[in-house]
Amino acid sequence: MKPLFVEQLGHGPNLTLLHGWGLNGAVWDGIRDELAAHFTLHLVDLPGHGYSQHIRLSSFASLTAIADDIASALPSRGHLLGWSIGGQLAIELSHRAPDQIDKLILVGTTPRFIENDDWAFGKKATVLDQFAANLIDNYDATIRGFLALQILNQPNQRATIAALQTAVSARGAPNAAQLTAGLALLRSNDMRNRLAHIPHPTLVIQGDRDALTSEAAALWLAIQIAHCQYEMIPFATHAPFLSHRDIFVPLLMRFLNS
Repeated sequence: MKPLFVEQLGHGPNLTLLHGWGLNGAVWDGIRDELAAHFTLHLVDLPGHGYSQHIRLSSFASLTAIADDIASALPSRGHLLGWSIGGQLAIELSHRAPDQIDKLILVGTTPRFIENDDWAFGKKATVLDQFAANLIDNYDATIRGFLALQILNQPNQRATIAALQTAVSARGAPNAAQLTAGLALLRSNDMRNRLAHIPHPTLVIQGDRDALTSEAAALWLAIQIAHCQYEMIPFATHAPFLSHRDIFVPLLMRFLNS
């Protein structure tokens, strides 16, 4: 079987980026060139997504198994950034492959997406169910709407959405089975017992207008990690690297170069 797809570009210390559910590595196109001037980027297409669709997710897939796939594709040492479910995978990788990670960055990340009796900072399962149903029925339109919400009222909004939509769609839509398997992971993942054991310097970046992961969840996450810096970006939504690039990139650079 072909390995996980990882696009590599740039020069400097290694920096691996893990995208969110239903998308692919092209979602980083808005910041990749700026980062590639300082880092060797490793842009991963997660299993079942983009050019890694040949690595099928199943209803029995686990975060552990996916993390092992990613670990085998990572450079021997470098920084790791995860966004949304990619952030949960980054947390798992910090546990399973700690010697491969220098610094950890978690963006729009919650330790648990779904609320339950002992986790008040999650979303109701129906929120994810509806998003999944929309993705399955009309992937292109749903992703276009999602991207548009992330960069609402930003300069050159229409051109940016069009460019991102083209880049993301070029790698192909995950099929319904892959999206359903990813939804099962989002429902069940619970990273809370991993946080106290993260040994790496960590940066948590959160938008205060994020409709998928709450500011309260991100702050709770940051408090549990021993060596952690927390940055909240006002008016940013779930993807601050799209909506607030002028704030996001300097935050990231200062942390990685400190």
